[in-house]
Parts: sequence; C-alpha cells; structure tokens
Amino acid sequence: MDEIVRQAMAKWPNVPHCYGWLALDRRGQWRMRDDAAQAAGAPGDPIRHAALVAFIARNYACDDAGRWYFQNGPQRVYVSLAYAPFVVRLTWDAAANGGRGAPVLTDQLGRVFVPQACLLDEDGNVAFVGAASGAQGGVASSEKAPLALLHDHDIDLLTQVSDLAQAFEVAQTSDDTADAKGAVRLHWRNGDALPFATVHAGTLPQTYGFERNPQADVSRT
Repeated sequence: MDEIVRQAMAKWPNVPHCYGWLALDRRGQWRMRDDAAQAAGAPGDPIRHAALVAFIARNYACDDAGRWYFQNGPQRVYVSLAYAPFVVRLTWDAAANGGRGAPVLTDQLGRVFVPQACLLDEDGNVAFVGAASGAQGGVASSEKAPLALLHDHDIDLLTQVSDLAQAFEVAQTSDDTADAKGAVRLHWRNGDALPFATVHAGTLPQTYGFERNPQADVSRT
C-alpha cells in the first residue's frame, strides 16, 4: 500500500466506504461504473489511464469478509468482481527448466501467479487456485488461496501446452470418491502437473472466500 494512502487513512479514519463504482471484468480490466451504468446494469467504462491503473494495483486488498477493494486515499472502494479477484494471462517460457519450458501466469496487478490447482467450470471458464509472488501489486489478505480466472484469449494456448481436454475427460469419467477426484491432474507440456477439477462457477465465492458483489450491509456471523 502506498505510504500516502496510509497517511490519508490515519488522517481521515471515518470516511464512508464506496460500493458499486469499481468493477473487475473477466479480462482483467478495471471498469468505472457511474450511476447510469449501475442503473442500467452495464459493465461501465474501462479505466485506461496507466497511472491510475497502477495506483489501483498497488492498493488492491481484501477485508476479513472476503470483499476486495481499492484503498483510494482514506476511502475504501469495494470492487464488483465479474468472476474472481484475479485475472491471469498465460505465456509459455520455452527457455525455462533447462529448455523444458514452463507456463507463466501473470495477474492483472503485474505479478507472477503461481498455480496450485486448475479448475474448469460448466461454461468452459478456466481458473487457477494459487498465490501471487513479487511485490509490484497489492497484497491479498484473504485466509484462503486466491482464485484467478484465465483470460479467455489464452484458453487456446492452454490447450496447446497442457492436456486440458484429457484432464476434463478423466475428471468426467472418474469415480465420485474423494480419492478418485483428487487423483485427476492437468499435465503441462514439460511433464509437470497440477490437481484438476470440474466445478460450478456459482460455488467458487464460498469455496475460496470472496464476494463477487460487495454490499454495504454484508455481515457474517
């Protein structure tokens, strides 16, 4: 978090939180949603200003209730999530691992996202459970591992550098026991593998501890 933001929070500790005005879409774009966009249910306008995008990235965090926000000076601006708190792009580093190659996932904050599992939902969306490395972006404070949606433009690449189709087939035909489901793997071209599972998109917020549409009256017992 920027030092100037910390100072503003200390100077004005009781500024009301803001809801509904900022969104993260499925392609990792921050969108500004004014009153008209909110009333129409529209996605809002993409934020193109590079300095503002970088400012949001440095001050992006999560509260104890799993609501992600941008700390804009003294004001906490909660973010509506189209799918997940993070969106990642996939590249393949052919020179890594002594020439064996390796996948590289980079989130919308500019950080490397280290995958720990791969998920495929009922609509064909691919997501990764994992953790972000580096310190260029904001800090996740959720107790559960962050979830990142794969940018839809990179699904074709994923099928080229992994056995996604085969993993899906195995997941569909495996027994319903926990051991059988837990044994399903997504294999990368270099031989490395990740746990793989098919999921329902609607269950992900509860499973991974985040809110897609933070509201002012959210409470947890």
